[in-house]
Amino acid sequence: MTSRMQVAAVEQFGQPLSLREWVVPTPGVGQILVKTEACGVCHTDLHAMRGDFPVKAALPFIPGHEGIGRVVAIGSGVTVVKEGDRVGVPWLYSACGHCEHCLAAWETVCGQAEYGGYTKNGGFAEYIIADPNYVAHIPTGLAAVDAAPIICAGVTTYKGLKETQARPGEWVVISGVGGLGHLAIRYAKAMGLHICAVDIDDGKLAHAMRLGADAVVNARLDDPVGEVRKATDGGAHGVLITAPSLAAFHQGVAMTRKRGTCVLVGLPPGEFPVPLFDVVANCITIRGSFVGTRHDMAEALAFAASGLVKADIELQPLSAINVVMERLQRGEVASRVVIDMTDMGPAR
Repeated sequence: MTSRMQVAAVEQFGQPLSLREWVVPTPGVGQILVKTEACGVCHTDLHAMRGDFPVKAALPFIPGHEGIGRVVAIGSGVTVVKEGDRVGVPWLYSACGHCEHCLAAWETVCGQAEYGGYTKNGGFAEYIIADPNYVAHIPTGLAAVDAAPIICAGVTTYKGLKETQARPGEWVVISGVGGLGHLAIRYAKAMGLHICAVDIDDGKLAHAMRLGADAVVNARLDDPVGEVRKATDGGAHGVLITAPSLAAFHQGVAMTRKRGTCVLVGLPPGEFPVPLFDVVANCITIRGSFVGTRHDMAEALAFAASGLVKADIELQPLSAINVVMERLQRGEVASRVVIDMTDMGPAR
């Protein structure tokens, strides 16, 4: 008899996720089967279910790229994991392994990359098929619910901070104190950086101070750029823009000091014109950063396992996924929601 599992699937773009049964997949050659314990919810999942990206996923598909669980079955040829290992199935599901980018350990920009919860079924399901060469290895002692946000939001912000090239004792601006930004503050603090948090919500800015920010600026002020420059003695050495807002992108470049680096990880819709004279005259670097490599992932998880970084999480069952998505759409999720896949009950 064929085994069935509960999933939340995208059957039509722009519509709520369909809570339905799905056949439990069998791992093929070079694949593993993971029994999902927890899966974080990311703003990218919302983009995926709406069909916002230029290249759309094939319908139907199962979103979720922060799935954590135990390996319960292994296909032939698998040697790098074993049954019982706890792993994470992240956004970077797999890459070709032999292009110029993969050979340079930049597999995140591989032209043949596959993406979890998008081109491959993801973690809003009781079981996930995964590529053992690209799963995250979860450190002993790090709970599944705590690991889930780290394998996307955590590694994305950690890599972004590395890309600013800011050194301990220097200033970074964290623009946007939400699911990504609150983790960025914790990573920046653990990395010895001075932090100026920027947001439009005073409640989030108060939370940023509790997390360890050295200064906060409300972007709704008449001159938020001036306030940041004052707080950071001339502008930040590095700026990390996590907010999905074009206004935040414009302000972020202006908040960057001469010879500093502004890193973009947020994905607002629309074009992003830059003030070319200011960028050239001030020797500012503008850099995109796309999640993180497997090496970045191991480092990001090590911070979490050591207790230096922990996401603020809200647990919900899979049955509440559409309510969570509606809240995410309205900007009502303060930090990070994690779906507890061991709980199939009603929303809390």
